[in-house]
Amino acid sequence: MASKPGVLTEWPWTPLGRFKYILLAPWVLDSMSPLFFETNGRKWDLSYSLNFPFLLWRVIHNQIWISFSRFRTSKSKNRILDKPIEFEQVDRESNWDDNIIMQGLMFYMGQKYLEGASNLPIWRTDGIVITILLHTGPVEFLYYWLHRSLHHHFLYSRYHSHHHSSIATEPITSVIHPFGEHLMYFLLFAIPLLTMHFTGTASTIGLAGYITYIDFMNNMGHCNFEFVPSSLFTTFPFLKYIFYTPSYHSLHHTQFRTNYALFMPMYDYIYSTMDKSSNTLYETSLKRTEESPDVVHLTHPTTPDSIYHLRLGFASLASKPYMKSADKWYFIIKWVLWPLTFLWSILFQRMFSRTFVLESNTFDDHHVTKKMLRIQTWAIPRYSYQYKRLSRQRGTINSLIEKAILDADKAGVKVLSLGLFNQGEEMNRNGEVYIQKNPTLKIKIVDGSSLAAAIVLNSITNLKTQQQVVVMMRGKLTKVACYLALALCQRGVQVVVKLQKSTKDFEKLSSRFFSTSSSSQASLLAKNNLIPSKNYNNVHGNRQVWLVDDEFSSEEHMSAPKETIFIPYSQIPPWLNFKKNTKGAANILRKDCIYYSTPAMIIPSFLENVHSCENWLPRMVMSAWRIAGMLHALEDWEGHECGNWLITEDDGMIDKVWSASLRHGFRPYYLPVSCTSTIISA
Repeated sequence: MASKPGVLTEWPWTPLGRFKYILLAPWVLDSMSPLFFETNGRKWDLSYSLNFPFLLWRVIHNQIWISFSRFRTSKSKNRILDKPIEFEQVDRESNWDDNIIMQGLMFYMGQKYLEGASNLPIWRTDGIVITILLHTGPVEFLYYWLHRSLHHHFLYSRYHSHHHSSIATEPITSVIHPFGEHLMYFLLFAIPLLTMHFTGTASTIGLAGYITYIDFMNNMGHCNFEFVPSSLFTTFPFLKYIFYTPSYHSLHHTQFRTNYALFMPMYDYIYSTMDKSSNTLYETSLKRTEESPDVVHLTHPTTPDSIYHLRLGFASLASKPYMKSADKWYFIIKWVLWPLTFLWSILFQRMFSRTFVLESNTFDDHHVTKKMLRIQTWAIPRYSYQYKRLSRQRGTINSLIEKAILDADKAGVKVLSLGLFNQGEEMNRNGEVYIQKNPTLKIKIVDGSSLAAAIVLNSITNLKTQQQVVVMMRGKLTKVACYLALALCQRGVQVVVKLQKSTKDFEKLSSRFFSTSSSSQASLLAKNNLIPSKNYNNVHGNRQVWLVDDEFSSEEHMSAPKETIFIPYSQIPPWLNFKKNTKGAANILRKDCIYYSTPAMIIPSFLENVHSCENWLPRMVMSAWRIAGMLHALEDWEGHECGNWLITEDDGMIDKVWSASLRHGFRPYYLPVSCTSTIISA
């Protein structure tokens, strides 16, 4: 929003929200109706019917630029400006399609009601020549002076300041303006379009080509990475007057009073408003190489439709938690886009034989270690269901993970953290396999088990209840589960073990941790507080806390007593996989129980360039596994934190990593999961 919103700031259809596309529905049906219905002799108009496919093409064209720009800037190569992008900018730019809707309505009405605007030919050379001449002359000239006037404090505060709120631009920043400002631009761009119409030289390709040219140049000028080769201007020197570069326009967003040109810098040369550092920034950006991160977090998409929620996918979806039941776009993604999702899921695996950069962040730890960490998130091109097919996919996935570790080690990365299913005893023994195969690794591999256990442990100890708390272990015997069992028992909390996979899990857990030869007070206390489920009788009405993982079943969930507190210790919330109940709720969440988030923490403000959500976690919240890698690098801890090694009584790693997280600005995330629209009675 502009600092002092003026007249016609809001778009007329803003109150419609996501239903704004219904404005186009009557026109689309009208243009297609002659194909299916007899309409009193009305003939089918190809040019009129092509309006809707053209609008779809504009959306796809813009989305390609968005995804490509985010991919390139995350790797830092040829990046122009290092300013971070925040959630506020993503929200402000989420209405970039309003411009397409407005112009689509204008095209439909123009062809419907302007005499001679229907049944256009496919191509007219004279019309295209007229468009080129009119754009180079009147359009560029008038835009230059309109743009300069919009930087006058009166108009700037009421309109153009909304656009300049984005310092680090993205392609869609180009169309983020108040409604009134868009009307002014449309009148300018309509000069060649109306001239073609009134001279009888209009054509389908002429109209569509001109708008596509505007979209292309707008997106290019705001993409924040330089890619126009210098050889182009060396071979054709005159091009620097009629063809701007991304770095040229980027200066306008930092200097404000220079580089006003639309796409052709010649008017900046004529009126002496070209920024003197334009050539320097252009050359510097072209020479900028890809930066090596200090920390890498290794993750993967969860489901085929989750690709739309990645940072490289739809920006507005990526900025919100990935929750199917709460996603207003889920129906469209699931049922309308399924052919595209299916095609992409195949290409995703065939085209990507290695990890790709998903996100880039910076941690400015000026208040503790004075370090500046460069952090990247890399994604393995495989989905969750493929990880679960261990017999068929284990070798391929482990090869991809190992290749990522070796690439990171070669690039000088200090720490790599394993996220989601990239670890596990069945998969790779929590990363131990890679260390054994590559004993000379300099990079430190972190599985995040200590921090995950610390978060769950502190969420239990901070429970405010008048009843005694008893912890029920209801999941796999993972490394985190073992840490929790030992730490809770040593703190005097009763842990009732009922693990799903084997009847011998209790004996396995007991023998694995509590040596009969140890006579320390902590060991004796731990032995007394570890209880098999068959020996437990809740006669005192204790408050039960169920520690669950992603294989926790909906049937067992329904058998829990009232007021049970469910705390996941896995990276994936178990209720995402619960079966639908008879009332049709997407997940079975009971209103008489409390559900906690998976182990996660609220991030500090000096972790920059965070503008997407990590899977189902809310904004500014990250999983323990992702944070653990940052802490390992900030604290310069020696050795790996992976494999099936276990903490000892004197290790204190859980307390150590918990204290480090708080010292570096991370804060506990104890907010229970919302049960809105998915609750049922027990």
